[in-house]
Amino acid sequence: MAEKAVREKTVRVRRAEVADLQRLVEIASHSATAAQWNQAEYLKLLSADNQQGRIALVVEQNGSTVGFIVARQVEYEWEIENIAVTGSARRCGLGTRLLGEFLDLVRQRGSKTVFLEVRESNLAARALYGKWAFLEVGRRKMYYQDPVEDALVLKFNFP
Repeated sequence: MAEKAVREKTVRVRRAEVADLQRLVEIASHSATAAQWNQAEYLKLLSADNQQGRIALVVEQNGSTVGFIVARQVEYEWEIENIAVTGSARRCGLGTRLLGEFLDLVRQRGSKTVFLEVRESNLAARALYGKWAFLEVGRRKMYYQDPVEDALVLKFNFP
């Protein structure tokens, strides 16, 4: 009986670069829950003169960018502004890996707290954040459009 060879998937998280611009826009455009920024906003984020206090990371699987996270720092707190993983790579642990690496990075920088907003109906994202012990600390009524929906404000505290 012949055994099937199982291909191991290589996963890597790295800082986003200007060369990632098109892929970030593409991933976000296929994610209904991601913030839909235009190319100019991504270019500003990825440019060399990006203002201090913002970070963008990408997760690659077998050399292909399949997700990203963007966050900004305010004092010792961070706010996750955008996070998305492409459809074919969802439910494979890549969002967990990406968020974990982001949290490690900001912890190393001395941060104490991370905030984010999430659509109340986005159960997959809420489950991801729950794995990392994000807690609901507020609600923003009718925060999102298309469709109109409340945002849950979640907070993560480093121990």
